[in-house]
Amino acid sequence: MRVAIDTQPGGAAPNEDWVAGTPTLAVVLDGLSTAGLDTGCRHGVPWYVGRLGSQLVAALADPETTLTAGLASALEGVAALHPECDLGNPGTPSATVAILRQREGSLDHLVLADSPIVLEGHQCFSVITDLRVDQILPDLKAEVAQHPTHTAEHKEALRNLVLAQRETRNTAAGYWIAAASPEAAEHAVTGRVPAADVRAAALLSDGAACLVTDYAQSTWPEVFATLRAGGPRELIDTVRKVEATDPRGQRWPRYKSGDDASVAFCQWG
Repeated sequence: MRVAIDTQPGGAAPNEDWVAGTPTLAVVLDGLSTAGLDTGCRHGVPWYVGRLGSQLVAALADPETTLTAGLASALEGVAALHPECDLGNPGTPSATVAILRQREGSLDHLVLADSPIVLEGHQCFSVITDLRVDQILPDLKAEVAQHPTHTAEHKEALRNLVLAQRETRNTAAGYWIAAASPEAAEHAVTGRVPAADVRAAALLSDGAACLVTDYAQSTWPEVFATLRAGGPRELIDTVRKVEATDPRGQRWPRYKSGDDASVAFCQWG
C-alpha cells in the first residue's frame, strides 16, 4: 500500500488535524474546535491529536491488534500522559478518527465521527462515515448558519452550539468521539473488505471532504482524479480556491471560513 499524505491549517491558528501513513496503515484525526471554551486541559487540541496519532500507529503496528482494541489502547495511553488535567471535563480535547489498515489480503476500516473513508471499487465508490453528530441540535446548527463567519453573532451561536454538543458527547443520546475514555472505541463504525475489490482509498478530515459533502463542487470520481494527478496537496488547494469565493460563509454556511484539511490517499499496484 502506497500512502500519500498532506495536512494544511485552515487559517492562522495551529493545525488541529493529524495524518500519517505506513505501508500497511493510514490514519486521519480531526481535532474538535473548542470555540474558545475551557477544556480542563492545559495542553490543547494539537497536543492531543499528535499524541493520539502516535499512540495509534504504535498500537496498530501489531497486526493481531484489532482497530477497536488499538484505538481503546491509544485513548487510554494518552489519558495516562496528562492525569493532572481534568479529563472529566465535557470539553476535554477530542478528535474524529479514520483508520484504514491492510492485513492478510483485506482492508480493515474504523471511523469515529465525521471524517470519512472513501473506497474506489472497480465499479463504484463507497463512503464509510459516522454522521451521528448531524442528527442532534438542528436548531442550534441552523442558528450558526444564519450568520456570516467572522461576525460576533456567528461566534456566539457557535459557542452555544459547542456548549450544547459537549453535553451529548460520548453519550447514548448524542454522538461518540475520541476523547479521554477508551469506551468510545466500542462505538466506532468498523468493517472489512477484500483488498482485491479496492483500487484506491482516501481518508479525509471534513475540511477536505467538504468539497463534495458540503459545497457540492466536486464528485468522488473527480476527487480521485485530482488525487492521482496532483496528490493530496492539489485537492486541499482546490478546497481553498472554492472557499475563497465565499469567505463569509454565505453561499456555504460553515463554522469557519476555512477548516483544517487533511488527506491520506492509498493506492495499490
